[in-house]
Amino acid sequence: MGKIRLTKNELKKQRDALKRYNRYLPMLQLKKQQLQIEIGRVDGFIDKLNEEIRIFKQGVYSWVDVFAEEINLAEWIKVKRINTEVGNIAGIDIPLFVSVDFEEADYDYMITPLWVDKAIEAIKELVVRKARLLVYQRQREILQEELRITTQRVNLFEKVKIPEAIENIRLIQIHLGDLETAGVVRGKIAKAKIEKRRELVSV
Repeated sequence: MGKIRLTKNELKKQRDALKRYNRYLPMLQLKKQQLQIEIGRVDGFIDKLNEEIRIFKQGVYSWVDVFAEEINLAEWIKVKRINTEVGNIAGIDIPLFVSVDFEEADYDYMITPLWVDKAIEAIKELVVRKARLLVYQRQREILQEELRITTQRVNLFEKVKIPEAIENIRLIQIHLGDLETAGVVRGKIAKAKIEKRRELVSV
């Protein structure tokens, strides 16, 4: 805590600061709470999607692996881009999943086995789910970082700024009280001296 001036102006400044801190703190606490809820919600989506991907993989690979010995499906499934838009949670911009663009697969429908079309569609669906998962994970990173910053601010206000302002106000009030008391005492002494002088003069 830096040295403060023990003046009436400083007292007003510290009182104004305390009012400001007490006004901002509930907003920060609310934001912290909202972020914690949103992180929990995103975690729920991530867990659900991971489970869906696990089940989907089991279902697809159980039959794709049987047929895909001679064919490399990866050559026909290439992601061009993952499309997102900007959403907002508790005043923070986060990405929202929209879609995945694939490069068109170039293969001969006449000589390619019939099951390949179904396999490509199934694997594209799996890629879409994984892309959605990546976006949720990015959301979580952004929200987690914002929660870290907000928690630091809450702690700064609760543990540093508010106690510091309260202590400063206390010290200034004590000092001003002492000055006022000293002034009263000096006034009484001066008055007593004047009275005594008057008495001597009147004798």
